[in-house]
Amino acid sequence: MSVPNVLNLPLPAGAVFQPIIDLDTGTVIAVETHPTPSAAGPARVRTDPVEEDVRRAVLAARLTSGTRLPLQIVLRTETVARDRETLLRLHEGLLDAGRRPNEILLCVSGGFVPAERTVVSAALRDLRKTGYLVGFTGLGSSHAPLDLLVDDAPYLVKLDPDLARRAASEDRRSALTEALVGLARRMGTHVLAPGLATEEQLVHLRGLGVRLVQGPLLAPWDWHPGMAVTVPVLPRESAPEPGKEAGLGARVSEFTLPAVTMADTATADEILTILNAERGTTSVVLVDTHQRPKYTVDRTRFLLGVSGPYGHALHAHKPAARLADPPRLVPHTVPAIAALRAAGKDEERVYDDLVVTDEVGRCLGIVRVGDLIRSLSP
Repeated sequence: MSVPNVLNLPLPAGAVFQPIIDLDTGTVIAVETHPTPSAAGPARVRTDPVEEDVRRAVLAARLTSGTRLPLQIVLRTETVARDRETLLRLHEGLLDAGRRPNEILLCVSGGFVPAERTVVSAALRDLRKTGYLVGFTGLGSSHAPLDLLVDDAPYLVKLDPDLARRAASEDRRSALTEALVGLARRMGTHVLAPGLATEEQLVHLRGLGVRLVQGPLLAPWDWHPGMAVTVPVLPRESAPEPGKEAGLGARVSEFTLPAVTMADTATADEILTILNAERGTTSVVLVDTHQRPKYTVDRTRFLLGVSGPYGHALHAHKPAARLADPPRLVPHTVPAIAALRAAGKDEERVYDDLVVTDEVGRCLGIVRVGDLIRSLSP
């Protein structure tokens, strides 16, 4: 069954938002969105699961049109493996909803049938080449075989929620979680722990090295972008892995966080709206139509520029690039120590976010210099 055109779907009415929180900074770096039954529309009989998957993904993108936080979308394995036409329609629907690929983290969920592994891996490579950040859910359960970390090089993996919650009270699950986190770190993959409901769970996973988290402990059920979150733990002091000197083996990809991006034609007023809504956003990367960084808007300098005498009147409706700087680019493969040295060469912008790029110069995310300093400090 082919997937119908999703580009002309009516704008939905509601959703549940789940923030993804970086424990190092206590800020929201992305949002996962699930349309409510009223937004998703009436239940359908014999709906093709792949059709519904694509439809809900586009609805999620439309529901987050009011925020520039990166968006996490969960897709079924069957959707990724269906055919190129399905992924093309998904891509077109997300673009129509105002979301560029580098703003979206596509997490694949469900069983990975051995006969479909080749097809799934090929589809994920195509998505990555288009600019999407790719991830898997269910790490630690049979839904996500460990060799996926090797074959498909995900940007992020989500722990199985049951494993994440029970690790704090069960030694065996704690040992498994610690091993998975260490494995992912060595491969340059982020780990996200979902569903955390108690401070004990959060503190335990933080001690195992988990940096990205979700769950009712951190945000109320009616949370939406722009609201505050609760982070009841202090930043964890980073330490070198056993057998390594600090920083010699770490690559900048290990510290890369999703970037807030806008088109390089964005106005200063559009940037101001983003910064006012998302207080944890330290920079906005202005990209061209090929997702290549053209400018970086530093939060502090930008706000000083528009808040000065006549600042808003002078700049509001003019290109934000007037108040931006050239991006400080680092390839995702460089060592963290090299990135830190590069940051230090510009004394006036030493603490500006670094913009991480892929092999063809597209924006993969940002690195906060403070993260590098903490990780490389003895």
